[in-house]
Amino acid sequence: MCDEKHEQRINVKFLVKLKKTPTECYKMLKEAYGENSLSRARVFEWYKRLSEGRKSTEDDQRPG
Repeated sequence: MCDEKHEQRINVKFLVKLKKTPTECYKMLKEAYGENSLSRARVFEWYKRLSEGRKSTEDDQRPG
């Protein structure tokens, strides 16, 4: 089962495929998730990654 942040990244991936802009993605997530939505910076970061061909919506492993 995925958490809400991961769910939102999956939604960003879907919206990238629909050719929505990063701003449109952010507004849609804000409308759907309200205060629990990803920050604008995170939406734009994931939009860039996914539009450049990244397949995974999982967080990258961090050292430590």
